[in-house]
Amino acid sequence: MNDVKIGLEIHVQLVSLKTKLFCSCSADYRGKPPNTNVCPVCMGLPGTLPVLNEKAVEEAIKVAKALSANISNVSYFFRKNYFYPDLAKNFQITQYDKAGGIPFATGGYLKLSNGRRIRIRRMQLEEDPGRIYYEVGIQEAKYSLIDYNRHGVALIEIVTEPDIREPREAREFLEKLSGILEELGIPVGGYEGAIRCDANISLREGARVEVKNITGFSAVEKALSYEITRQRNLIKRGIKVERETRHWDERRRITASLRKKEMEEDYRYFPEPDLPPLIVRKDVLERIEGIVKPIEEVIKDYVKKYGVEEVIAERIARDRRLRTLFDRSVKNRPDLARHLASLLANEIPFLMKRKEIELPSNVKGLLIVAEARRDGLSRDEILKLLEDWLHGKEVIHHKATTLKEADLEDIVKKVTKKNPKVVEDAKKNPRALNYLMGLALREAKGVIDKKKLFDLLRRSLGL
Repeated sequence: MNDVKIGLEIHVQLVSLKTKLFCSCSADYRGKPPNTNVCPVCMGLPGTLPVLNEKAVEEAIKVAKALSANISNVSYFFRKNYFYPDLAKNFQITQYDKAGGIPFATGGYLKLSNGRRIRIRRMQLEEDPGRIYYEVGIQEAKYSLIDYNRHGVALIEIVTEPDIREPREAREFLEKLSGILEELGIPVGGYEGAIRCDANISLREGARVEVKNITGFSAVEKALSYEITRQRNLIKRGIKVERETRHWDERRRITASLRKKEMEEDYRYFPEPDLPPLIVRKDVLERIEGIVKPIEEVIKDYVKKYGVEEVIAERIARDRRLRTLFDRSVKNRPDLARHLASLLANEIPFLMKRKEIELPSNVKGLLIVAEARRDGLSRDEILKLLEDWLHGKEVIHHKATTLKEADLEDIVKKVTKKNPKVVEDAKKNPRALNYLMGLALREAKGVIDKKKLFDLLRRSLGL
């Protein structure tokens, strides 16, 4: 899909806050009767003045730092004017103005599993519109209902560069972003519409089309897949792809035209006269920087400070539970860092997936297992100790004895005597020799010199 360009505009509700962005109404509007979670300020009645929620600024700083974005020391609020029923004031207070406004943060990126970086163009604070309900699909509805309960809830808008090349990358981006938000204490999983997405998509031969208000990560992938197919079919038939705004109809699994795409000038941005410039204080920035560190920096720290392999470090850093346990454990025993990292990245996820066990917080037991790994216990013995730890049992490590050459010779004799057919195969096939080595390792109960054992095995076969 080299001819495809996709950029996302993601709106994250700060439902973790107690109040809306510019007033004292509750940010949690779930379950409340329609149009009851409102006040004169968020409804924009004459004579009211907005007051910025400082906690919303702190949450935005956390997200910006987690995405390695550059936070503006000073940013501004603007009025984005458009007439639509979900806007009680007929304008939205936002921080974006293409004519020269400074957004809250710029730059940054999020790395996908294939190694590609999706760049962040900008981030900004803005208020959420109300919600429009249709009793049937938007195309068939004869009327609409409006609920202003969420009107004025704080939003962080995250706009990517058009770096995404296929629908599944868009889905992965949103899933990874959702994980980061949850780690920062911004719950989006259990709130309907807490993370919404507009997708801008274009093919090489066509204009940019925006698909609005897609809710759900799988829906984003479906909507983009459909839109790529639709645009390709138009191009094949010699029909020009028009610049427009479309709506994803979840029920019919299609995108439907809403309106011709507005240009930036249509919104008539102008500075919000009732709000001063937003200045991020140095003490607030330093305090949050001490709490939030981008995942890429965490990975580099693990590699540089503890000597952990990068692939292992990434597995731990991208899972909040594993990262927390590693940080707590390694603080007490930095000498066991590499053994702890290997357990957390490999054996522990394997057991949790197979046994459906929750991850405990008992650091002491995990350190005992790491010591056992350092002392050379076999993988089967390590897994048994880990199962005891995962089930909350006391972990007891009996230090393994180091096997001498005579012990290794006995192991070789035992294995070759028990498996004469494999011995014959091993004389012809190196793979069979590896199988014999595996059998020998199973027999070894203690710390062994694997190279010496392998050499003894080869010598016994005359190789």
